[in-house]
Amino acid sequence: MDSVHIRLASPGDAAALLAIYRPYVEDTAITFEYTVPSRGEFTRRVTETLRAYPYLVAEAAGEVLGYAYASPFHPRAAYQWAAESTVYLRRDCRGQGLGRQLYAALEGILALQNVLNCNACIAVPEQEDETLTLASFRFHQGMGYRLVGQFHQVGYKFGRWYHMVWMEKALGPHSTPPQPFRSLPQVRSQAEALLTGAAGPGTPPAGAGASWR
Repeated sequence: MDSVHIRLASPGDAAALLAIYRPYVEDTAITFEYTVPSRGEFTRRVTETLRAYPYLVAEAAGEVLGYAYASPFHPRAAYQWAAESTVYLRRDCRGQGLGRQLYAALEGILALQNVLNCNACIAVPEQEDETLTLASFRFHQGMGYRLVGQFHQVGYKFGRWYHMVWMEKALGPHSTPPQPFRSLPQVRSQAEALLTGAAGPGTPPAGAGASWR
């Protein structure tokens, strides 16, 4: 794989990101969405995320290979130090360390924002099948996440019921009081500087403190 560059996304990336997401909706139970979002809806999602949280794109030789983003764990004020993490890769780019790079960069920026808990919502099968395996669960385990809860048979797709689990990773110590949450615009220059340290597959950006994906 050519040298990978990770940068902040922009609304103009929506079409390329949607092309990566589409097969996950159509062919897998990794996402519980049934219908592929429109380009306009996906653009709205990217724009809305960037108001407060990082949305990252990995690219090489001008091609978008994957993306990762964070979102609020819950909208109420007391949850502002927790975020939900999500990653999707172009299907021919899996297993090459790209997810690790994206998550390391995402965690590094979340740490700049004073986020302390990173949570992942993951679909899991009763038994692995052609639409869903335990790959994401195992990936998160390898990245230092731990299982904190399971909901049984909460998602129905492709004629099967699927479970959902929450996994969690602490990004920093929980001081009292915590440092205030900082939105992405408040840390954007620092985030961009951090991303310039991403130096190829498997190499976390400087300061990310990640041990992962």
